[in-house]
This record gives sequence, structure tokens and C-alpha cells, in this order.
Amino acid sequence: MASRTTVVSHTRGAAELLHDRFAEHELLTYASALAFQVLKSLIPLTLLGIALLGAVGRRDVWTKHLAPPLKSRLDPPVFHAIDFAVDKIFASNSAGLIAFSALLTVWFVSAGVRAIMGAINRIYGVDETRPVWIRWPLSFGLAFCVVAGIVGATLLVEAVPKQDGSLEVLLVAVRWLGALAALIVATGVLVRLAPARRRPKRWASAGAVLVIATWIVTSFAFRWYVSTFANFKTAVGQLTVFIFLMAYAYASSIVLLAGIELDELLREDASADERGILDVLFGLDR
Repeated sequence: MASRTTVVSHTRGAAELLHDRFAEHELLTYASALAFQVLKSLIPLTLLGIALLGAVGRRDVWTKHLAPPLKSRLDPPVFHAIDFAVDKIFASNSAGLIAFSALLTVWFVSAGVRAIMGAINRIYGVDETRPVWIRWPLSFGLAFCVVAGIVGATLLVEAVPKQDGSLEVLLVAVRWLGALAALIVATGVLVRLAPARRRPKRWASAGAVLVIATWIVTSFAFRWYVSTFANFKTAVGQLTVFIFLMAYAYASSIVLLAGIELDELLREDASADERGILDVLFGLDR
């Protein structure tokens, strides 16, 4: 069994290796650009989510689960304005609104996908040789997959009707497994097709698991903060929520790029000519 000192030393070495790779590939700059695109996408994505809830007949998700915590933390005029807007969206219940919000969301997300393309190419050490008439349609297709994965996972968890008794336990497992599968597929497709030079499928796995697990944890943490501590009634409280939202988007972007970098480090461990992260973690010698 490895001693505590050895474990700490190897962990520190792995962290330093990842830090060096982030600096070498300027991934924090790409993460900032990606986080900005994520923040822009939240408004049309929220509109799409509310419209879909109305379309599937789950208005109670808003009235029973989302609205009450907001009502207690917003000034009455602000909450009534938001509630009125949501009711208008539910009342319209039109395919046109869903199509418009979906197209707008895909448009914004596609800009983030193009930022991811540049970051992955830096990680893989390849030049972007694809012409714009290939790169842009590809970014829209990948953005559609990402939006479909996120919206599908959210609807599975939040919008599928709950049942009583033991059947609910089974449905909870099915909902969460389905949501995880949707997110993993979306992430895998993104990592597989975004770079100018594709990697084998087996290298788009460990990083995807890291990304999905961290996204779930951070999303629940942010949701818990908003529903428990966030205060929208003061200027300081509103600014704090906005800072937390920016930090959430930035951290999620960093985790995504860290997962891709981890996959590349694991790929290097399969090469006898390169020293990868398993060497650093476990002291493996070639």
C-alpha cells in the first residue's frame, strides 16, 4: 500500500502536470470565452425550457417547485412580472415559440462550440484546416446535440410525472440513468467531432465522466444556493447571485476543458514515447 507521502506527492505531481498543460494551451482564456457564451445562452435556454414544460402539460413544475422559492426572495413587483411572463409563455403553447427559442439557443451555443473547437485543437496540437463552410455548419449541428442533451436530461428529471409507491423508485432510477446517458452522449459527440483531428472513441470516456459528474454536483450546489440563501431583494444580494452565476459558468467551462485534457493525457499513457498522467500518479516506468 502506498504511503500517505507518496500519494500526496503523486497527486501534487498530477495537479502540476495539469496546471502546466492548462498554461501551455491557454485553456483559461478559452474557458472565459466559453463561459461568456454560456451566460448568453441561458436566456433563450430558459425560454425554451418553460415553453416545453407548457407543451408537455407540466406547469406545476413552475407553480409548485420553481416559483415558491423565488417568490420569497424577490420583491413582489419583480416576482409578479416574472410570473406574468411565464404564464404568458404557458398560455401561448405554440410550436412557433418553441422553434424560435430552440433556434436562438442553438445559435448562441454554436459560438461556444466554436470556442471549444479551438481549445481542443490546442490540446491535441493540431491546426484548424477545415474551411468555414464546414466548421460553421458542424458547430450548429454539435450545438443542436448539446442543447438536445441538456434539455432532454432536464425534462427527464423534472417533467416526467411522478408515481406513488415502489414504482416511483424504479422511475427515479430510469429518469436519472436516462438523463446521464443523454449528457454523456452529448459530451461524447462534442469531444469526438469538434476537433480538426478526431481521437479514437476509447479516449473520449474518462474525461466525459469527470465532466458529467462535476456538472451535476456544481448544478445542484448552485440550485441549492439560489433556493436557500440567495436574496434578490437587495442590490448586494442581486450582485452576489450574478457573481455566483458567472463563477458557475466559468467553473463548468474549466471542468469541460480539464476533462478533455485528461483524456489526452490518458491517450499519451498508451504511447511508449510519451509520459502521461498515470506515470505521475502511480510512478509507472516505461
